[in-house]
Amino acid sequence: MLPEFKVAQLRHFVWVAELKGFHLAAEKAHRTQPAISLSIRDLENKLGEALFEKHNSRAAKTELTPFGKHFLPKAKELLAHHDRIAEDMTLLAEHKTGHLRIASVPSIASRFLPELLLNFIGERKLHVSVFDDNSGAVLKMVENQQVDFGIASLFDEQGESEKHFTPVWEDRLGVVCPNDHPLASSSELHWQALRQYRLISNGTSRLLEGSEAESLLAHSQYYISNMISLVAMLEAGFGVTTLPWYAFPKDNSRLTFIPLHTPMITRRIGIIRLNNKSLTPPAQALVDFILASQN
Repeated sequence: MLPEFKVAQLRHFVWVAELKGFHLAAEKAHRTQPAISLSIRDLENKLGEALFEKHNSRAAKTELTPFGKHFLPKAKELLAHHDRIAEDMTLLAEHKTGHLRIASVPSIASRFLPELLLNFIGERKLHVSVFDDNSGAVLKMVENQQVDFGIASLFDEQGESEKHFTPVWEDRLGVVCPNDHPLASSSELHWQALRQYRLISNGTSRLLEGSEAESLLAHSQYYISNMISLVAMLEAGFGVTTLPWYAFPKDNSRLTFIPLHTPMITRRIGIIRLNNKSLTPPAQALVDFILASQN
């Protein structure tokens, strides 16, 4: 049967060897000299060999046996490995290190995450990976445990019992068109006003499902999933689209956002995680930080 080493005993042995005496090792360990002697003796019993010549706790100098000289670097190696793991786990528990993996819808990833992450990370030595995609893709990444948690809309909350959704943000659906478009002068719009124009659908268009404006989805001849491509098509005057407010490119001076008043549709965005699965300490700390920052 292999011996089971106690970290304290290994540390006592290294201190006695390096400081050349039991008395100095006892002072460093804040223990009595007999306690250090007993610790070394127990370690020797486990190893089946003496570690020090003429094992005498009253000796002014302590000399290692050949076996002790061979064991000393091994003991140091074990202690260094233990201390590295202990330090890593302590930092992880204090969410000062680790790897955060987050999936988010682009609107939140671009509008809110930069400042949130900047304030949260501070001096922490965290590695962060952010994946931005539509809500469906974010949900898949959460399901497949590719990320710690997701930030998205949960369109079908029934049948999503394995996921926990905590709402954080809410925005309103509107129509986006070029500034020189006939609709651009409107303060609010009825969905039927869109029928006479070329409508481009996108990943957020499913918000119209179940509303009186659902027929617009069938009316749409074009679908563009990528926001950069969608904005380029809108700026070129190719058509109009519906977008939630946070998805509207806020610094764009060539496009206009007009709230849709009939029907009035709001989108709820929140944190999505798997039920019955704990987050890593850094991920849980970030979730808590996000929730606190929105209160």
